[in-house]
Amino acid sequence: MHHNSLGLFFLFTFLLALAGQAVAGHADFDNQLVSDGMAPISFGAYLTTSDFAADVTENWQSEYLQFFLYIFGTVWLLQQGSPESKELGKAGTESDEDQMVGEHATDASPRWAAARDWRAVVYSRSLGLVMGVIFLLSWLAQSITGVAAYNEQQLRGLQAPLFWAGYLSSADFWSRTLQNWQSELLAVASMAILAIYLRQRGSPESKPVGASHSATGVEG
Repeated sequence: MHHNSLGLFFLFTFLLALAGQAVAGHADFDNQLVSDGMAPISFGAYLTTSDFAADVTENWQSEYLQFFLYIFGTVWLLQQGSPESKELGKAGTESDEDQMVGEHATDASPRWAAARDWRAVVYSRSLGLVMGVIFLLSWLAQSITGVAAYNEQQLRGLQAPLFWAGYLSSADFWSRTLQNWQSELLAVASMAILAIYLRQRGSPESKPVGASHSATGVEG
């Protein structure tokens, strides 16, 4: 528990937040049904609706977009004075020696880190690639569940539904998407800039309390 407490804590709080969203979303969904003159549905039935799935996936895709951009962006982009940035002279993919790949790999290194073929190329970018794939899959799921939820609203109002391709260019899809993207991008920018001047003692996301504001790539 102690050695895995960080991951366990966030997984547990994620499940609590998801459960809370389901309860609140069910209540709101039933209120909408009643206002439209329809019968409310059970909690279990709500969990299988496109409305619930769309609300969940639209948040997931924005989170994984944030990590995808952050992981690849911090390879080349720098922020002087921020612990979220590499040191100013280390922009780029760095040398094989610095990254301990190929002949510089140690006995404790992952096996693919020592390879000199496609395995090393893939593994050296695997974190960002997986984040990008999860982002695309969750964005696809958002678009599929979103068009189902949108068409349900259209049919309630006796209006024509949209095909999936048409929904991708709709205001509803991009409103759901962009309202999440802007919040995630603002959060990353705030963390990178505020960490130049503010401190959190004992956190690796902060510089040491006494570190200079200009110190870059230094973690507490």
